[in-house]
Amino acid sequence: MDTIFALASAQGKAGVAVIRLSGPRAHHAAATLTGGELSARGMKLCTLRDPSGSRLDDGLVLTFQAPASFTGEDVAELQIHGSTASVNAVLRCLSEADGLRLADPGEFTRRALENGKMDLTQVEGLADLIDAETEAQRKQAQTILAGKLGGLAERWRRDLIRAASLLEAVIDFADEEVPADVTPEVHDLVSRVMTDLKREAAGVKIAERIRTGFEVAIVGLPNAGKSTLLNALAGREAAITSEYAGTTRDVIEVRMDLAGLPVTLLDTAGLRDTQDYVENLGIELARKRAEAADLRVFLTESPKELGVPMQDGDIQVLPKADLRAESDGGISGKTGQGIDTLISQISYILGHRYTSHGIATRERHRVAIVKAVDALGSAMAVLESGPDLYDIAAEELRTAIRALESLVGRIDVETLLDEIFSSFCLGK
Repeated sequence: MDTIFALASAQGKAGVAVIRLSGPRAHHAAATLTGGELSARGMKLCTLRDPSGSRLDDGLVLTFQAPASFTGEDVAELQIHGSTASVNAVLRCLSEADGLRLADPGEFTRRALENGKMDLTQVEGLADLIDAETEAQRKQAQTILAGKLGGLAERWRRDLIRAASLLEAVIDFADEEVPADVTPEVHDLVSRVMTDLKREAAGVKIAERIRTGFEVAIVGLPNAGKSTLLNALAGREAAITSEYAGTTRDVIEVRMDLAGLPVTLLDTAGLRDTQDYVENLGIELARKRAEAADLRVFLTESPKELGVPMQDGDIQVLPKADLRAESDGGISGKTGQGIDTLISQISYILGHRYTSHGIATRERHRVAIVKAVDALGSAMAVLESGPDLYDIAAEELRTAIRALESLVGRIDVETLLDEIFSSFCLGK
């Protein structure tokens, strides 16, 4: 296998830059740069030189011997000064060395997967951790990266293998000493796995929202103060405001960290009947985005007049509290009245949903889990017919096992790998 290298830290000026090498010639290449032998696993402060002996930089060289490394291969990391010139000089020397090439995006992590250092769910967790912007996203990514979903999948798989083996023992060794009726134990094993799988499938939508962000739509009549409220929540002039109705034609999005949760606020067009063709397009888009959002904030005295149904957990507040004689329960983007209360309400509602999610975080996870649940449901139905159909039940169990194996990347995921790793940087 080729030895690969890449800058593992961010591009641009920094105090320290990290260049990673992985493969059979990683230690040799590092030793050539430093002009001396390196220990198989350790660290050494060295002067790096090019083939002509010219000084490149001083740096700390770390070495890791296979399989005790991130990729499972021999790995070396060069920690040098983070100037663009220094980094380019070292990378240029590595590119000219025999047997070395620049890594493809995500190739280090892909090798970790291929060498059994990570499963596919952990790879996805690593990608999510790199992209994490909020505390909830960090915690979620760390859970996946720690292998908890893969651990659950392995536990489910073991239980199903046990169930299938019981059925196959009856089928293949009917004349020998096997349990006369394995149905109760098989039923118990399959029921327990099905319960877990259904719970995980139900929690994927919320878990995926934590990863990609919740959407909160602000809806109301024209000139209700939606854009002013958005600007107040965002802390900047994100939307144009004016005294003229129909100013907002498109959906304006502002992404923010709300109590550790990723939230995208949507400022939508004022909902009303109008003859303006372009405004109507904006209103129709506003209705669609509002109905699809995770939470709606209604700036109105009567939500029914907006034509967007209130859903469980939605919030209603009176608009323009600064212009009202009685402002209790109202909000004003101009004065800030009610802003803190609204933020607390949104945070509480979304935070409550957050606590009910499972470990599975992606649609791919949900599809594999649902496929397993369907197969287990069929197996349970066949079990009721007795030993004559145990072979069919065993095959349904094997279908469920294969679905769980695809969840962690053991089978049937080759078409996914290029797409997953293309989102990684070169150094990962």
